[in-house]
Order: sequence, then C-alpha cells, then structure tokens
Amino acid sequence: MTLDTSRYDRLADPAWRYVDQIALEDLSRADWLLLEAQRSAYLASQQGDQALRLLRASEHDPCFGYMVNNYRHSLQSATMALRDGREEEDVVVALLHDVGFIACPLLHGDFAATLLGAYVSERNVWMLRHHATFQNLHAPNLPGVNRHERERWRGNPHFDWTAEFVARYDQAASDPHYPCEPLETFVPMVRNIFARPPVDRRSILKETA
Repeated sequence: MTLDTSRYDRLADPAWRYVDQIALEDLSRADWLLLEAQRSAYLASQQGDQALRLLRASEHDPCFGYMVNNYRHSLQSATMALRDGREEEDVVVALLHDVGFIACPLLHGDFAATLLGAYVSERNVWMLRHHATFQNLHAPNLPGVNRHERERWRGNPHFDWTAEFVARYDQAASDPHYPCEPLETFVPMVRNIFARPPVDRRSILKETA
C-alpha cells in the first residue's frame, strides 16, 4: 500500500522512510531500529544548525544597559578566542556560552553546558556550568554578590581555565567598538563540534554545584 504523505513534514534525506504509526506503543522493533538509524545521521547534520539558530535569533534584540546585546557579546567572545589561537572547541564554547542568557538567565550556564555537554570536554562542561559565579570576581561594586564565591572550587582541575575564560573572553567582551567576526566565520566550527560522536555526560551535569 502506498502511503499518502501529502500532509507529512519533509524528510531531511529523501532516501529515508517514514514510520507510519502515531502512538509509541504501536511502533514495532523494526520501526524503532529505522528511527534510531535515521536519528543519528539527522542529529549529526542538523544539531549544529539548530544551535546556531538559537543564537542568530537574538541578532537584533535590544539590550538592557550594556552597550552590546547578547548576540554581539557572544560574537566578541568567540572572536577574541579565535584571535588568541584557541582550539576550535574553545572558540565554539565562547560563541555559545551565553546562548541561554536571556531565555534562562538564572541557569544559563547549565543551559549551555547541557546543550554542548555531549560534544565538548569535561573541562568546558565544568567551565560553562560555573562561569557565571567566576564572573563575580570582576564585579567589585555589584551589590549583594560574594566576589570570592569561586574560591570554594579552588583546587578543581578546571578552576584555572574557568578563571582565564571569564577574565579574557567573558567579562571583557562588551565593547561596542570591537571588530567582531561575523557569525558565518564560526558556522563550520559549530557544525564540526556537533558532528562529533556524542559522549554521555549526564552524570557530570547532575553533579551539584
């Protein structure tokens, strides 16, 4: 029997097949094997672009007092890391470290760590989770903030990298006159990172801060 696919959404690869069931309980083992095979290829080709769209959507957003919006802050952070000769992963992490800053402000570090966690090193997962607290050191006049809260993690193997990242690529990346690279410069890098075989980092992400 030929399926009527006129109302189906387009497959990412025309060689793929639809699973013509709606309820999960009706899927056969063969259906699940087909979906999992197609899902792996789909994520490798699509996930990076999904992450880039999250950032690109904020390009024309207003700001709330900083002289640049979060999009330009992100580009500036990544451009600084690139020009310092950082490895590709660190540049991508700089680009996306604040991608949840507006939508998920109180947990934006965890947001970025969860987004990137399966594709980057433990060093960068830890940095993403904790960078907001490390930024307090650079805000001596911010009311109600313990500048030295980060000291509870001193001795952690990722402490120094997190401190360096925040000092060089976060707290200093809000200059409206800084000549940033366009987002297109970073597109191949982001795609490369998300095309890596994913690593299960759920245990790290569940660790209490």
